[in-house]
Amino acid sequence: MALDLAAVVRAVGGTCVQGRLDERTPVDGVTAIEAYVVVGNPDYATLVTGPEQEILRRLRGGGAAREALTGAVYVSDTDGAGLRAALAEHGMTAILGARLGETALHATLAAIIADDRAAADRLVTAGMNVLTQVARRGGVTAVIAELARRIDGWAVLLDPQGQLIASAGAGRLHESDAIAIATGRPVRVRHAGLQLHPVGSDGDLAARLVVATRSSRTSHARDLASLAAALFDLLLRTHNPSLTEHLGRAALLETLVAGGPEAPELLHRWGIHESQLTAFELGTRTRSIDPERLLGRWFDEFGAEHVFATAHGRVSGFVRDDVVAELTARVQEFAPVAGSRLHLGIGDPAPVHALSRSGVQARQALDTAFEDGLAVVSFSALPTVGLVFSALEHSATAEIASVLDPLRDADGAHGELGQTLRVFLAEHGAHRSSAARLGIHRQTLVARIRRVEELTGLAMDRADDRAAAWLALRAAGL
Repeated sequence: MALDLAAVVRAVGGTCVQGRLDERTPVDGVTAIEAYVVVGNPDYATLVTGPEQEILRRLRGGGAAREALTGAVYVSDTDGAGLRAALAEHGMTAILGARLGETALHATLAAIIADDRAAADRLVTAGMNVLTQVARRGGVTAVIAELARRIDGWAVLLDPQGQLIASAGAGRLHESDAIAIATGRPVRVRHAGLQLHPVGSDGDLAARLVVATRSSRTSHARDLASLAAALFDLLLRTHNPSLTEHLGRAALLETLVAGGPEAPELLHRWGIHESQLTAFELGTRTRSIDPERLLGRWFDEFGAEHVFATAHGRVSGFVRDDVVAELTARVQEFAPVAGSRLHLGIGDPAPVHALSRSGVQARQALDTAFEDGLAVVSFSALPTVGLVFSALEHSATAEIASVLDPLRDADGAHGELGQTLRVFLAEHGAHRSSAARLGIHRQTLVARIRRVEELTGLAMDRADDRAAAWLALRAAGL
């Protein structure tokens, strides 16, 4: 709730005489002195109205009644030295000298609190509407990110065994705290405002949601997180595609990329009888968008088979040539989320028994889309690279790529040195922006570039060598 004692003073006038509670304490209710029994929530202030004599009688009576009363806040239009002295003696907070008399004062306080609760309810409802819309676009990861933003804190979603499913706004220590409170481990929790919300019932637990807010409106965070837990329950139990389907499609794509006679045979069994397909690769810089979920819905609308799979945050696959224009239009029309948009790379059409090259082209086109901030890039629109490689035989392309062979690790991959070189050249040799994109220190970047130069014999301060390195990266599909 946003209503605190200072806000009450601004609404009804008077002066806040602080005792156990200060003027920043949030308010959760108001009651007449004759109906007051106990503090409902020690973290909030309960306002009490009534005759000065009755307040003084209860304070002087001692016992549990006095102890409970000193945890409330007395609000009155009266004020005087004797009353202040009695309140100070017992450490009771009060708002004295209000503009309104007793009956009008109580009614006004009740109306203020009711309006505040209604506003809080509207805020939770609006937040839940946004979470539901975000769930359609990005699934669990998008919801957890939006929830953390809405509660001004962080959120961690764990499976029943305490393993991390998703998190947003949380550092490593926060995640450790979340696991500790969710599993009951004897670890000192570092954040006093942690809240634990079960996802599902005790007998059928799907996950545990742990949130923490930096705001004083802990009840708002609690209400929104509780509703979000119900949404997570639905998302986790109705996830589509399933993990099995996802892994199956990834394995099938590997067969298509490998090419040969097995590829057309597999496509026929998949219900695809075209003689050629076009590769695409889709990606985004934000976790608030789930590209695979979007593609699934779009392909259903196109009547296209789901010949795609996700790897390393990108969705790659193959489509009929007539679907390319529809897919391109959808990506271009997609409204940005959290300042980030979808990016699509399109390769050239290729025979179904030799799709690998189109796949590499799509990846390179997507890299360019990211680097230039474009929604869609076709490989055919990359005149320099396209002209060079379209005029070369496969053996010549392989020879160009071999320039980077010294960068390969024990597994044959170009690894971090290849990635560092690609980002460095894409950022036009700018050390600051290159290091920021890679998430490393500038001195680490300098050391890696020097190592690349030592291994390849190229000098990054020479234009010809930079051009040769870029062509080699493109030829190697990096």
